[in-house]
Amino acid sequence: VTWSVFRAGVVTATLQDVSSGTHEAYEAIATAKSDGFVSLLMDVDNEFRSLFSPQTLCSQRIIKKVREGHRHKDSIIVFDSVRKLALLDERDLTLPGAPAKHVENEIPPCVEDVVGAFYYIRRQHFEVGHNIELPMNDGSKTVQVVVEVQAREKVQTPMGTIDTFRVEPKVFNGLLRRKGRMLIWFSADDQHLPVRIKAVIAVGAITGTLRSVTHPAPPPPAKH
Repeated sequence: VTWSVFRAGVVTATLQDVSSGTHEAYEAIATAKSDGFVSLLMDVDNEFRSLFSPQTLCSQRIIKKVREGHRHKDSIIVFDSVRKLALLDERDLTLPGAPAKHVENEIPPCVEDVVGAFYYIRRQHFEVGHNIELPMNDGSKTVQVVVEVQAREKVQTPMGTIDTFRVEPKVFNGLLRRKGRMLIWFSADDQHLPVRIKAVIAVGAITGTLRSVTHPAPPPPAKH
């Protein structure tokens, strides 16, 4: 990740199968750590853990550990599809004596969290000029996100030149309160890897470029 011309840090995303018994689930873990010059301005060490159904891609839960400068918060959002509620419990670690925050908001039977949404989008069909729509919830009111598939472009990365689709999420009902734009380039193959992410905000452009991809080793052949 870079901020303007400065190295800003590293983001790592991992997907794993955490199914147990009859309960099938995938867990996506996203970590963001600042380094270099940016760490002098704001030290960042965040971890998000998203749990979602591998079949429906509906989010079941997201756990967030946010460490950004003086902002230290732990939160968990449980998406209860039966009761159609998002249950947020959040604790501000800078206020050790303060009670935890608890909020409940209505949701549709299926929503995406901020991490699981990436995997939902990757599973969709991309075609320039078409839109991908999804409901998203981050502990408050559910918003409708429309992802515009804008163009087909070549992107230079440490992994070589990759053919991509450029998309832009348009968020309605105020989930992202800061003004700015986010552009995402997904590879134009079946994997739809997030090749580049660019956020254009008031203090400049923050750009993340895919550096490497590691796949799990295949299981050993069955013995007869």
